[in-house]
Amino acid sequence: MSAKKDILFLCQFFYPEFVSSATLPYDTAKALTMAGFRVSVLCGYPKEYNNRINVVANEIYEGIEIHRVKYLQLKRTKIFGRLINYFSFSVAVFSRVLSFRNFALIIVYSNPPILPLIALIGSKLFGTKLVFVCYDVYPEIAIRTNILSEKSVISKVMRFINKILYSNVSKVVALSNDMARFLLENRSLKSPNQVKVIPNWYEDTSITRVMSTYKNSLFECFTSENKFIVSYFGNMGIAQDLNTLLEAIRELKDELDIVFVFAGHGTKLMHLKDTVEKEQLNNAIIFEYLHGNDFQDALNVSNVFVVSLENGVTGLAVPSKTYSYMMAGKPIISIMNKDTDISKDIVSRDAGYSIEVGDVSSLSRNSNKNKYPK
Repeated sequence: MSAKKDILFLCQFFYPEFVSSATLPYDTAKALTMAGFRVSVLCGYPKEYNNRINVVANEIYEGIEIHRVKYLQLKRTKIFGRLINYFSFSVAVFSRVLSFRNFALIIVYSNPPILPLIALIGSKLFGTKLVFVCYDVYPEIAIRTNILSEKSVISKVMRFINKILYSNVSKVVALSNDMARFLLENRSLKSPNQVKVIPNWYEDTSITRVMSTYKNSLFECFTSENKFIVSYFGNMGIAQDLNTLLEAIRELKDELDIVFVFAGHGTKLMHLKDTVEKEQLNNAIIFEYLHGNDFQDALNVSNVFVVSLENGVTGLAVPSKTYSYMMAGKPIISIMNKDTDISKDIVSRDAGYSIEVGDVSSLSRNSNKNKYPK
């Protein structure tokens, strides 16, 4: 019998997709490959977050063996579409479960929520070690944001998966100390040593921190008119609070030197667009998802960044865009519980301001150029 390969990644999104849930696994796989490990990836075939025309199902890219499976990809704006996508992708991965025998270690991500169960089945069948990377904590995050009922069948299925997953996994990677504490208090882990906190990251040397340095003409009006730019980038999903931002935009709509810039994806994006258009909030501009040079330009022209979480989801999710903001070296306003790691880091390092969800007046006061001396 031939020796097992080293590591298999199981994730829905991967290269060449450009969302953080694709780039972070790719960065990890690339680093492990460079460290001498043999790495394979089983992921979904790219669609929504991809700008390449032709993507092959199987390829070796930068030493990583990538296998992409096709699955149903409906619109993600409705819960039904997301559920169909989740189940379709999970079934496609399960059809490859026999290939798991070829690996010594499986690294699986928490989205979609059923995927870790498939990894666990493979781990039990073939004696493979299992590392679970927890991006979002289910079902609690869906329950606390009123997406699921606590007594629903889906919630019960997720709890069943959690019960067997956490008692059998080799390691759990949590994105923050908040998340680690929640998992240790609410999951059937055998030992605190099973949980390792590894925050997300962002690394790009093309951030210039110079307002006049940009390649995309979309941003020319901001610099030429000397606007003060408050930016929100990334996911606008169930875990993110946008209502506080919208209220601040309404309150500041007559402040002609302040503009709120949004770019990203998620279930709340359409509501944001509709509200801005219906109420003619001309101090808000919404772009499609930005990546590459466009995203670097957006970071460069921004004056202050906003990151948010809904009430009740502390420890259940961590906004990954926080780290690109930190890399840009500009102030950050966190709209979330002040006890979160992110808020405490921002305040302790004098890197911006922390406000609670719903504190519109504080957000409006802090969205002002006079608060940020040059």
